[in-house]
Amino acid sequence: MLRNSFHLAQSLRNSFSRNAWRAVSSHGPRQPLVSPERRLEKAHPTFTERSQLKYARRLVVKLGSAVITREDNHGLALGRLASIVEQVAECHLEGREVMMVTSGAVAFGKQKLAQELLMSLSMRETLNPKDSKEFDGATLEPRAAAAVGQSGLMSLYDAMFAQYGVKIAQVLVTKPDFYNEETRNNLFCTLSELISLNIVPIINTNDAVSPPMFIRDDEPAGGARRGIPIKDNDSLSAMLAAEVQADLLILMSDVDGIYNKPPWEDGAKLMHTYTSDDTNTIEFGKKSKVGTGGMDSKVKAATWALDRGVSVVICNGMQEKAIKTIIGGRKVGTFFTEATESANTVPVEVMAENARTGSRQMQALTPAQRASAVNTLADLLVSREKFVLEANAKDLAEAQKNGLAKPLLSRLSLNSAKLKNLSVGLKQIAEDSHQNVGRVLRRTRLADQLELKQVTVPIGVLLVIFESRPDSLPQVAALAMASANGLLLKGGKEAAHSNKALMELVKEALATVGAEHAVSLVSTREEISDLLSMENHIDLIIPRGSSELVRSIQQQSLHIPVLGHAEGVCHVYIDRDADLQKALRIARDAKCDYPAACNAMETLLIHEDLMSGEIFGDVCNMLKREGVKIYAGPRLNQQLTFGPPAAKSLKHEYGALECCIEIVPSLDEAINHIHTYGSSHTDVIVTENDAAAKQFLGSVDSACVFHNASSRFADGFRFGLGAEVGISTARIHARGPVGVEGLLTTKWILNGQDHAAADFAEGGGRTWLHESLPLD
Repeated sequence: MLRNSFHLAQSLRNSFSRNAWRAVSSHGPRQPLVSPERRLEKAHPTFTERSQLKYARRLVVKLGSAVITREDNHGLALGRLASIVEQVAECHLEGREVMMVTSGAVAFGKQKLAQELLMSLSMRETLNPKDSKEFDGATLEPRAAAAVGQSGLMSLYDAMFAQYGVKIAQVLVTKPDFYNEETRNNLFCTLSELISLNIVPIINTNDAVSPPMFIRDDEPAGGARRGIPIKDNDSLSAMLAAEVQADLLILMSDVDGIYNKPPWEDGAKLMHTYTSDDTNTIEFGKKSKVGTGGMDSKVKAATWALDRGVSVVICNGMQEKAIKTIIGGRKVGTFFTEATESANTVPVEVMAENARTGSRQMQALTPAQRASAVNTLADLLVSREKFVLEANAKDLAEAQKNGLAKPLLSRLSLNSAKLKNLSVGLKQIAEDSHQNVGRVLRRTRLADQLELKQVTVPIGVLLVIFESRPDSLPQVAALAMASANGLLLKGGKEAAHSNKALMELVKEALATVGAEHAVSLVSTREEISDLLSMENHIDLIIPRGSSELVRSIQQQSLHIPVLGHAEGVCHVYIDRDADLQKALRIARDAKCDYPAACNAMETLLIHEDLMSGEIFGDVCNMLKREGVKIYAGPRLNQQLTFGPPAAKSLKHEYGALECCIEIVPSLDEAINHIHTYGSSHTDVIVTENDAAAKQFLGSVDSACVFHNASSRFADGFRFGLGAEVGISTARIHARGPVGVEGLLTTKWILNGQDHAAADFAEGGGRTWLHESLPLD
């Protein structure tokens, strides 16, 4: 795939780089656009947010010894190195300019020398056993190992990059090269030339002749210090990145990033973002076991590069796809930035911890107190209507200006009637909340004076991600409050003003019971993918939005369960024994009441016996009058000479005034069609035949199955749940509209005296009763 995109990448690179490099002439290679004194022209200012890293054009990637070296320090970790090479090659073929600073020559050389020495020792022992000595690889001279390993390392890189059609060049440097003006200019002219020729420079120190990097030698002979003291590959990378004015420097190590103290100590926390204000808050540990620089060195190099306009990320090079993940804006490693967070900005990790604490505070409240908080929120929706609608008007104006589609505008819009309906639903939640938390589900007397209870408890911390439906926010918040769950809400940017206003009301309601931090709105530029990796903070994710959003979250969340449905392909089946007027009424409501809803009809199935009667024609005419665009299924398409266009797919959620009509020869075929093309959401039969209805209701394997009722009834409020956090098509836990019950789990409480399990063994003196008791 990368080979096929090579010529495209070259085209992109020429366009991408025309401001920095001259084109290749027909008489020779390109020349640098700027003089050596000016170096390279800067492409971007320093990035202030991770989401901007995707725009990085010029990258320097430093591979630490611990990243590419085996644990025994003799040889390279080939699998890890191959993955890094693949990522660098992908970046190169995307049109980015990449330079690598690599370690590994010493380790590779030690491996080769160790093999030679072992063979030599074996020969010597054979000739003279008395002179045999135990081989210690640690005694190998590093400079000799570097001399042996350089050629092998570059041959390995050359072979790996060749798999992707990428050319490389080795650039060996020593510390004096940076302190001598002539060699310094030559070095950066060489790098410029290589990049202009579409070659990836691989820079490493010539350890065969260089003084050991751990010896402090900051002052060049006969002159003032130039730039950062080069003591290791971290400082070398920083110097290179600053000189070539790179957009991004990635320092790959064997730790996840910068911690506030050594990672193995209690209380150590990974710092996702580092600014100059954090300089005095870090406690450094020991340096790398195999490299020459420690974390202190990396931070100094990173801050030095940052001061010169280079964005920096320090990350764990052993993490899969670390480079591509960083460029994608994910929260990997520690991002060095000049932008300081606002004093009012709360990190999402802190929000999650507060939500956990808030959940426990809500659990400690009485049911009446929790209900009171929900009732307060319901009243605020009505009394602060003007405040909410003014915020919503701002969102609608911006959405219309940006050309948001009509179905999404409908979801985004709030009005007085919607807010009043929300208030009614929330009061219903409050009324029904008294028996939610702590309800006894089972009591069993296991033995004399040993009683077991199973009681309901909140799940913990929920993350609800929703798109352009601000009315979801108070509904979900109320359900979380009633079930004593902590809650993080991530809303769509198109509803930012509305969500902020509604969140103020939620906080105001929670403050009345002293738990204002139990619910928080994540309004920072947090990537959803980063939230999905917070398995230590979040217990359940509930996405509410398009099928693409839900499906993406289901695929990305590897360790946190996801409750929801990706699609709402709902069917209405008109049986041959259906009543015409009922069929018309139900089909109209199912499709036209709210076409963008997930419980709207997408496919209308009609028994083939009705093709010759009135029902088929009347239903089609009714849908056309309502402005519904009709598509024909394969069977219907075969029977009509002139008819609607063929449906491209029978498993499609239109989300608009469009639907598919298909005919089926029998009830069994209707059920089979639903199982084949449906999404297990909501399916309806219209019939006066009780036997057919019973078979349909019992056979269709969907979360909601209705007889002679519109699919639009699949809703938490209409079910009497007050509201819903979403509709689930999963087979475990909650299914269908999910109200408070779906946000609860259970725990077991055992009360005994001095009971021990050994008491119930043979001769122990106690016996099992396992007697069911009435519920409290």
